[in-house]
Amino acid sequence: MSYEREIDHSHARQARTGVLLVNLGTPDAPDRASVRRYLREFLWDPRVVEISRPLWWLVLNGIILNTRPGRSAQAYAKVWGEAGSPLLDISRRQCAALAERLGRDYGDSIRVELAMRYGTPSIAAGIRSLREHGVTRLLVLPLYPQYSATTTASVFDAVADALRHVRRIPELRMVNSYHDDPAYIEALAESVRAFQSSHGVPDRLVMSFHGIPREYFDAGDPYFCHCQKTARLLAERLGLANEHYVVTFQSRLGPREWLKPYTDETLKALAGQGLRHVQLICPGFSADCLETLEEIKVENRDYFLAAGGERFEYIPCLNDSNEHVAMMSDLVARHTAGWPTEPVESAPTLERAHAMGASR
Repeated sequence: MSYEREIDHSHARQARTGVLLVNLGTPDAPDRASVRRYLREFLWDPRVVEISRPLWWLVLNGIILNTRPGRSAQAYAKVWGEAGSPLLDISRRQCAALAERLGRDYGDSIRVELAMRYGTPSIAAGIRSLREHGVTRLLVLPLYPQYSATTTASVFDAVADALRHVRRIPELRMVNSYHDDPAYIEALAESVRAFQSSHGVPDRLVMSFHGIPREYFDAGDPYFCHCQKTARLLAERLGLANEHYVVTFQSRLGPREWLKPYTDETLKALAGQGLRHVQLICPGFSADCLETLEEIKVENRDYFLAAGGERFEYIPCLNDSNEHVAMMSDLVARHTAGWPTEPVESAPTLERAHAMGASR
């Protein structure tokens, strides 16, 4: 086993705290080759698909990667903007806004980097950049409000892998979830209030979360419970009775049962029951992406209207709103509590190191 030489190893380097902001990821471009490369990395993660590796290798490489990339590339092309992937563009804005806000409070003692679990910029690249800037204390903030082994735990795996050959690993902390954080709930509630102030109040508010296979929940993944608590707290904050909102799950893949009720089937059923106006929010997504802008805002809207509904409105994710950035800043403050808030003064340290024979 060999370990890399410490980056810019010097007693003169100031020690800082780093924040690694992590989201899921996105292809580099809305074309078949890029999507295929992204899907291969994403779907081969054993945290995402818990199936025998040899069997899954055959299914993934023999079927999925030969059929799905083309369809997915067409979907990505519909939401791709001048700045590229909406998820990456929004995540960059979130990172910049958080860095600016933390800079006002802590000066240059905290540095923020963005990373994607799959694709670029990678977690390994983000950690390396933080280490190059003198980070010796690292807070990992996955932008998944509700914990799941398929998301948050996978980020931990990637962080551990990135540090596997590092000689001097940073002190490490990680935010596991913030599904019931009061500031997060209030930010969601404010987004609903602001939207309804100009679009009116619907017959039903649909809270759609990304799904996971039911067997993962049965095995002990707390994701379903976290989603339900987020929804309950949001409904309470908005003063909604049980009959005025519904919790659903979207984006299922394959023939296995996933968490229910399914979003698409629920929207069709609501229209069939005579509801004419629904609004939908995705509280589990920190930034708008393919699953919200195309799957929800287009596909599921069409399902509702085709089944007899008249008005379908999508409430955007929190994205880089002031409330969202303030909530993230508060999370960072609480989860870095006890760490120094100023860079370590390097001059006396260097002087003492030289006196004892150090060359750097």
